[in-house]
This record gives sequence, structure tokens and C-alpha cells, in this order.
Amino acid sequence: MSDRRNMLLLLSALLVVSVSAFVEELDDTFLETKGADEIWLIKFYSPRCAICKQLDPVWHLIGSELKSLGSHVNVGRSDASMNPALAKEFQVRGYPTIAMLKKDKKYLYSGPRNRDAIMDFANRVEGPLVRSLSSLQLFQHAMSRRDVMFCYVGATSELKGNYTLAAEELIIHTYFFSASKDVLPKAVSLPSLPAVVVFKDGTFFTYSEDHDGDLKSWINRERFPNYFKIDSYTLYSMGETGKLVLLALVKSHCEESLRLKGLVEKVAAEYRDFYSRSFHFGFMEDTDYISGLVMGDVIVPSFIVVNLTNDGYFLPPVAMETERQLLDFMNDVVDGNIEIPAREDDDDDDDVIRPQPIADDDDDVIRPQPIADKKTD
Repeated sequence: MSDRRNMLLLLSALLVVSVSAFVEELDDTFLETKGADEIWLIKFYSPRCAICKQLDPVWHLIGSELKSLGSHVNVGRSDASMNPALAKEFQVRGYPTIAMLKKDKKYLYSGPRNRDAIMDFANRVEGPLVRSLSSLQLFQHAMSRRDVMFCYVGATSELKGNYTLAAEELIIHTYFFSASKDVLPKAVSLPSLPAVVVFKDGTFFTYSEDHDGDLKSWINRERFPNYFKIDSYTLYSMGETGKLVLLALVKSHCEESLRLKGLVEKVAAEYRDFYSRSFHFGFMEDTDYISGLVMGDVIVPSFIVVNLTNDGYFLPPVAMETERQLLDFMNDVVDGNIEIPAREDDDDDDDVIRPQPIADDDDDVIRPQPIADKKTD
């Protein structure tokens, strides 16, 4: 029995060493010693950070999988408390921070801390900024794997140059594709070329500079489905779009939750032309992030409008029983007729930090962050 136990311990140790061999420890000399064409996926951590420790098995698995797939992405990690110069180069403000380095350009990751999401980020940034789709089959395959897909259609033009520039910054969030008109499904009819098209919600929308303004801003606004289930990471990322978020806060096995979800979905679909520039729409089951935002308990099921550009929120003044009431509430928010509720801890100086960041008590640097996934793949 003792020999068997020792053998199992030895095999476990060998497995850890084998997997760890694919993750390199990086120090302040990294930028001076790395190769010019190397691509790196890096986790910045603190030994005192509990979330960082939870991420360790996932990180080693990612290193092993990328290597086995023949990826050109090298995987590393750096103790930011011991290597402050490297952390400063990547603008590390909290732990863990995940970033990629590709040809001296740095990309910060803001998605869920699980294997699938981080692997997708690595593959997205490693590849070309704009991926060419040369056949209908490739187009349909790309569409089947994504809820939202951007595609440039046409020959080389100034619009394509602007599209590529937008991709340089927004590749951290979404894929960018290009195709000729012949590649598109017959149901996709474009009035003129070149064009930038977003495919989502079972249909497509074409960018118009006159109507939509700056291309990069339009892509940033349109990179989410019109209505969908929102988690804390996605909600946090929505703050970059400048749009408000109308949420149905719901729970399972609840008829009232189903009614609220249906009401938001109906408004999102039927009034897209009126509200798509101002609102995202969705529902949320885990309300911990919202509780941190309002600094208190929230009623579930209920509605809330969140403004992540200033960490503000708006609550309906009365129960929302009808579509008309919900529309009036949204209009009052946009028109500034509803005040942001006062928080118990607010004072005249308004120096309260909100929402509450999720970080180790011992961490020296803290920034507001969404709650980490409990699941580690």
C-alpha cells in the first residue's frame, strides 16, 4: 500500500513538473531578452492573491494545450510584486492581470478567467487582425461559432483601412473578418460596396457613417447581442461602450422572472431602432456584482438600469407591469428625469469607491473588477 501511494505521489509530481514546463516565470528583464517576433500570453500575479492561486491550474493547462496544438503563443507568468518594472510596462493595476504581447503591442484581457475564454483570446490575438473568408462554407462556419460577427465586404478602400485600425484595438473583444460579395449568403443584400456588416440576432446591420458616426465606436457598441444573458465580466466590459444597460434581475423557477425577461426581450427587439444607440438589454441571474454596485441587497426579480461609465444605476419608481411603463422608465432615464439613488455611505465629498473591487485584502493595488468565476476548467 505504501509503495502504491508513493508511486501515485511521484506520478502527480511528474505531471505537475511536465505541465509547469510550458509556463515560464518572467522577470523585469523579459522585454530586453525576448525575441522580436515572439508572442506571449502572460499572467501577472501576487503570491498573496487568492484568486491568482485559483487560476494556477487553469494557467498551466493553457500552457500545455497551446504547446500541444502547435501554437506560436508562449505562456508565462510574473510575480508583479517582485517585478514592478515589467508590471508597469503592462499597466498592471490589480491581480490577476492577463495580457498578450505581439510584436511589441500589448493587449489586456478583460474576460472570464476560465480556460475556454482565455484560449479564445489567445487564438484571436495570435492570428491576423482581419481573417479572410474565401468561401460560403467558411463564412457559414465562422457564423455558426459566434453570436456576433463583423465582416468587411469589398475591395481595398479607405473604409477597409479604418476597419483594420479598429481591429487593432478591438481584437481583444471580438473577431474581424473580410469577404467578397460572392461569398455571402444570397439572403444578404447590400445596397453598395464597400461595406462593414455586423451579423447578429438572426439578421444583419450595415454600418453607415452618416447615421452611426465613427466606425470603431459603432463596432464597440454593436459587439454584443441585442438581448442575452449577461454575467459580471460581460457587464463590466459593457462599460467601454458608453451605453446604459437595462437588466432584468431574475432567479430560476420563478414566473415573475420569466415575465420580466420576456418584457425586456420584447422591448429590445421591437424598439431597436429607437434605443440601440443608448441601451444594451439582457438578464442577469447572479446579482453579486449588482449588489456591490448599489452597496446593498437588490430585489429579485426586478429591473435596473446600470450606467457603468460612472458606476451609476437607476431603479423604477413603480412596479413595471406593462411595456408602456418600461418604455416610460427608459425615456425618463435618458432624459435625466430620474435621479441616481443615494447610497448610505455617500457623503458630501462623494469620495466613496464603487463598485467594490474584488481583490485580496493584502493587495497593494486595487481596481474595480467583476467577481471571478467560481469554476476553473
